[in-house]
Amino acid sequence: MAAAQLEAACRPFGRRLYKIHSFRIWDVNQKTLYLRNNQLVAGYLQVPNTDLEEKIDLITIDPQTVFLGIRKGTLCLSCVKSGDDSRLQLEAVNITDLYKNKEQNKRFAFIRSDSGSTTSFQSAACPGWFLCTVMEADQPVSLTNNTKDSRKVTRFYFQEDK
Repeated sequence: MAAAQLEAACRPFGRRLYKIHSFRIWDVNQKTLYLRNNQLVAGYLQVPNTDLEEKIDLITIDPQTVFLGIRKGTLCLSCVKSGDDSRLQLEAVNITDLYKNKEQNKRFAFIRSDSGSTTSFQSAACPGWFLCTVMEADQPVSLTNNTKDSRKVTRFYFQEDK
């Protein structure tokens, strides 16, 4: 059986199956992400709190564009325009449902850009706005449109969780 026929046989009705990949993520200053009061925060977690670290769940839409979530893909990161600003929020949606309507769910999409050993994530819905942390620990993860601001960290280490 040809590869295309085998793929069609394994995916009845033309449905594509999307695998969620889980990653560890930390900024270039070694701050990991965790959830505090329903807000994604970056900080230095020490033993015994290392189990609070949130893994980033990812589904690839195309080679550079991804959906990002936490908590096994049940809370997803989104970019919402607010006047001249854009803000990051967590929305209670299932990451696997987002692919059904990619255009409607564009606020959940991020463009992944790898540079050497680090990665940045730019909002697809709000071009020029990047996922960031700040220099100070235990502050919310947010978005910035000023990647030259030394107080904002837009580069992350990204490692698949085995």
